[in-house]
Amino acid sequence: MKRLITFRHAKSGWDQPAIRDFDRALNDKGRRAAATMGRHMRQLGLRFDSVVASPAVRVAETLDAMFDGYGRRMAPSWDRRAYLATAATLLEMVQETPDGVEALMLVGHNPGLEELVLLLAGSEGPTDGGTRDSIGEKYPTASVAEIHFDADHWQDIHAGDGHLVRFIRPRDLDPALGPDRRL
Repeated sequence: MKRLITFRHAKSGWDQPAIRDFDRALNDKGRRAAATMGRHMRQLGLRFDSVVASPAVRVAETLDAMFDGYGRRMAPSWDRRAYLATAATLLEMVQETPDGVEALMLVGHNPGLEELVLLLAGSEGPTDGGTRDSIGEKYPTASVAEIHFDADHWQDIHAGDGHLVRFIRPRDLDPALGPDRRL
């Protein structure tokens, strides 16, 4: 069995309009959310053998804060293709994963990650509780989805093959990490 964990970068700042999108850093809420998600993944016992990530600054900072919360660091494989990638490109990256990797964490951006999860998650696993619909509504920053595949080889994974096991948003763990309320 193969497991894919998708992790969208945490909330970034827009306070420097002249900065390139690629170079945008996390804001304080984003750092808190990424660390919170890391702690929660550790509490769940969520393990991964490999991390493939977009090299964008906000993704690197998300991983740094997540690893602080998780309590374990890994050296990600930075892949420029993941920056603002489509679901098709992300699926190609998943299919290129070496078979020795049982659990892959893919870290990047929307809308590609959301579309990838919806593409792959043909059914909901026993612990999902109907969250596939939640993903279709919105895949917020710093959210994590876990999909299981009855496959021995990553190259054999195709649309609809997966079982969505869980979808966790930062606001599920701490309401203060949810959307800002507008008056």
